[in-house]
Amino acid sequence: MPKLITFEGIEGSGKSTHARLLGEHLRARGWDPLVTREPGGTELGAPIRRLLLDVGSAPVAPMTELLLYCADRAQHVEQVIRPAIAAGRPVVCDRFSDSTLAYQGYGRGLDLAVVRALDGHARGGLTPALTFVFDCPANEGLERARRRSPGTDRMEAAPLAFHERVRQGFLALAAESPARYCIIDSTRSIDDTQQDVQRRALACLEAR
Repeated sequence: MPKLITFEGIEGSGKSTHARLLGEHLRARGWDPLVTREPGGTELGAPIRRLLLDVGSAPVAPMTELLLYCADRAQHVEQVIRPAIAAGRPVVCDRFSDSTLAYQGYGRGLDLAVVRALDGHARGGLTPALTFVFDCPANEGLERARRRSPGTDRMEAAPLAFHERVRQGFLALAAESPARYCIIDSTRSIDDTQQDVQRRALACLEAR
């Protein structure tokens, strides 16, 4: 059954690597997954991603940041995610609504009720069937992210305290709806972590 599976976590948590690996695993098993990401999963979203993450861009106010993420998501859901699900394809998405709640709500301190309302409109009621939250200490994730890429994006450049708030935000969201979330200890090896991801994802996709 086609479903939306999302991958969430702080910078350097490994979520992008495991989203890609899950897509490869599903293809090897005969599925036809769509692997996508936010922001930037559409032609319209690509410049939005640059505005949001490029440290050389003009400063972005927290509410402006929230609205840009929601604009990106509205286009992504309408143009990419819903059509794929309607065509019978499972969708694997690197970041979705939970990132907005964790980063702009818990991290930036915007009113969570406002963030939830705007995000709800942007995704048009679409809810993931399964959300992986890749968890690791914030300082470890940032160190990984900076080793991975020679440049630092706007989010990676934020203070450690911001990333700690984001991490706690993800954990709080997972605690609210444990049936949908799977918290992954991403300090383990890639192979061990991916085995857990594959097992949970296949159980989700094969369930009626």
